[in-house]
Amino acid sequence: MADLIAYYRVSTKQQGESGLGLEAQEAAVVAYARQIGGRIVANYVEVESGKRSDRPELAKALAHARRNKATLTVAKLDRLSRNVAFLSRVMESGCEFAAADMPSANKFMLHVMAAVAENEAKAISDRTKAALAAAKARGMKLGSARPGHWIGREDARQAGLVKARAVAVTAKQTKADEAYSDLIEVVGNLRDRGESLRDIAAKLNADGHVTRRGRPWNPVQVSRVLTRVGG
Repeated sequence: MADLIAYYRVSTKQQGESGLGLEAQEAAVVAYARQIGGRIVANYVEVESGKRSDRPELAKALAHARRNKATLTVAKLDRLSRNVAFLSRVMESGCEFAAADMPSANKFMLHVMAAVAENEAKAISDRTKAALAAAKARGMKLGSARPGHWIGREDARQAGLVKARAVAVTAKQTKADEAYSDLIEVVGNLRDRGESLRDIAAKLNADGHVTRRGRPWNPVQVSRVLTRVGG
């Protein structure tokens, strides 16, 4: 029996509170699960515009699906997004994907869709590069190669390097956080209620959660997650 992680998205807070659009998505995913003989083990609801890039519930759903080797499932393909960044994010997550309205829309189709979007972006980039190359061929200096570009601005250059290093560190930390983004709040709440590390690990194991290496939870793993919430 296939395990499904359902991801629902509505575009406005009003829709999220009223359930408009959400009930139809839930019905579609339930019908899909019944059709393939699968079971829905978790639901994540995002109240967000499709144009926004920060989707915490999607990150949680991907983390949960990846750890439990489950299939991320949406009611309609456009509920995920046509944005290549999101398509890539799903593909790079390593988890399987399904859309109730298009059962054939698996990771292969996502690759095709992403390839089309990437090709369009590449065409724009190529035109830009060609224009810059033509300008350079005419003797025009570009960017930091311009004479005197850094004169009097060495502090700015050093500040830029420091900022770049900080961004790299943050990116690394973010990747680690995403692995358990669906559990950080859960673990933190259990700890606030006085649960021991051993009890929290037992609770996670009982609920079917595994670590990102696919292993049962233990007190050490719980402690590491708590450090991310200051627990």
